[in-house]
Amino acid sequence: MTILIFIIILWYTGLFFQTFFLHRYAAHQTFTMSKMTERVCFVLTWVFQGSNYLSAYGYGVMHRMHHAYADTEKDPHSPKYDTNLFTMMWRTKNIYQDINKKRVAVADKFTKNVPQWKAFDKIASSRISRLSWAAAYIVFFSVFATAWWQWLLLPIAFFMAPIHGVIINWFAHIYGYRNFKVSDTSKNLLPVDILMMGEGYHNNHHSHSGRANFGVRWFEIDFTYCIMYVLDKLHIIKIKKTAN
Repeated sequence: MTILIFIIILWYTGLFFQTFFLHRYAAHQTFTMSKMTERVCFVLTWVFQGSNYLSAYGYGVMHRMHHAYADTEKDPHSPKYDTNLFTMMWRTKNIYQDINKKRVAVADKFTKNVPQWKAFDKIASSRISRLSWAAAYIVFFSVFATAWWQWLLLPIAFFMAPIHGVIINWFAHIYGYRNFKVSDTSKNLLPVDILMMGEGYHNNHHSHSGRANFGVRWFEIDFTYCIMYVLDKLHIIKIKKTAN
């Protein structure tokens, strides 16, 4: 039971900072926050993503490119141009690293105002950091695993962020329903998105990419936006009026 609780905590905390900080803030800037709060989010993203930490800069730039080139040959991740989800994940990883390490030229429109903390990213993205988190997960499993099958969950801890990414970037472009006619294959994966905290409303998001609340219909509850609404009322963040 302890291992299952651990995986669930990692799933939702890592997912929250991916959708809240990396996606809605870094890529789309649907809200503002103080520089201190931004730095806290950098650190918490590292804590909860651990061995699969994603840089706000690398993620933000790559995601903007995804919207600009959705389902074309320039899209960093599209089921239309990859034979299976593993080749898509590998190609996405390579593009992300090229962007994050600035090995490729990127148009200004993709990099404008994307947050970056170079000194911290260098540490959080380092091999030492990733291996240290992986070792910590192994130690945790060694202490608390009570059955052999629980060790099958360890790879999920290692690759949580890529798993989150492939659920949306692969499955939400193949399965689901559409509220809006768009030029790409994006779909809403779940009518009530308890799995991806609002990220599953992918068709809604592609149609209204600057909207803070990914839910549109009455039953499409965006749990991340609910948290954002509270943070806005507490004056920790400020949701932009245009994003509503």
